[in-house]
Amino acid sequence: MKWRTHPADVLPLWVAEMDVRLAPAIADALHQAIETGDTGYPFGTEFAESLVAFASRRWNWDGASVDRAAVIPDVMMGAVQVLRLITDPGDPVVVNSPVYAPFYAFITHGDRRIIEAPLGQDGRISPETLEETFRRTRERNRRGKIAYLLSNPHNPTGAVHTLEELTAVAGLARRYGVRVVADEIHAPLVLPGARFTPYLSVPGAEDAFSLMSATKGWNLAGIKAALALAGPEAVADLRRIPSEVHLGASYLGVIAHTAAFRHGDAWLDALLAGLDANRTLLAELVAEHLPLVGFTRPEGTHLAWLDCRSLGVAQEERGTGLVAVTDLAGPAKLFFEQGRVALSSGHIFGTGGAGHVRLNFATPQSILTEALTRMGRAAALHAA
Repeated sequence: MKWRTHPADVLPLWVAEMDVRLAPAIADALHQAIETGDTGYPFGTEFAESLVAFASRRWNWDGASVDRAAVIPDVMMGAVQVLRLITDPGDPVVVNSPVYAPFYAFITHGDRRIIEAPLGQDGRISPETLEETFRRTRERNRRGKIAYLLSNPHNPTGAVHTLEELTAVAGLARRYGVRVVADEIHAPLVLPGARFTPYLSVPGAEDAFSLMSATKGWNLAGIKAALALAGPEAVADLRRIPSEVHLGASYLGVIAHTAAFRHGDAWLDALLAGLDANRTLLAELVAEHLPLVGFTRPEGTHLAWLDCRSLGVAQEERGTGLVAVTDLAGPAKLFFEQGRVALSSGHIFGTGGAGHVRLNFATPQSILTEALTRMGRAAALHAA
């Protein structure tokens, strides 16, 4: 998708695909399955076992359990399914805007209501805003169910929530009777200087869910599989996931993701080193070519959130309707039309996103350098 959506003269730094070759361990596992005809239905617990071991090895988290894990087709389908289990049609789901754009579509199509608790000016969760949102939502739904769809690490700002931040979230959720569903798809992509904390590892998260996969860490969006993990108090809910949901995962996806978690550490470490170098280069390029643009180094993901409001480009708010992830407005439209660089437009990420762009820096440094050079020229033309 990344390189096929736009004309050949456009540099695509929008969708969260990485320009990398498949990890050899994953390729070998897939080749072996195909050569031996192992292409039937998924079976067993190897996928969950691989994630449990990975979590212990990488995050020093021994709280994940095969008995509290379920295979799902992908993270967003898992989010929809879990929200169906713990809320009813019309119930509110809180999100921290600006946030991953498909949250809006999936929640709305699932017949739930979106309630925004905007991030703070630093691009992190604001405990005060979150508590006020929970309190106000509970007052309007005294006996109803409320869920909170958490992005950890946060897409698009790249914030990696700390143990202290997540503990505060869990406390607020308990106080106001909110069930937390954590989208932790970017968990493997925490860059040097930050540490990933699984939401289910914090006190107070016993009734919550986590959704994880190897999709982002090893660039496997086209080979789908994921896992839903339940806290000790959420196991009964997890077991209500219909069997057809478990069977919706691709068996080749299960094989690929299992290989990633089991044998992909060295490849992942090399990737993270490259992303760290690209993050440093991006900061230098923004300072050189776009000095008016605000840039906070992301702690995780391979996505950068650029504040372009000082460029004086007309902004467009999201509005009340759903938008496509390819919609362009404001600075993203300028950079596309004048610079031939495709970025994700900030307005699709909800309140607080207008005037921003999301840039995927998981690409060769030559492409990153050319893209920022083009963006700088486009900004200069606009200012002239």
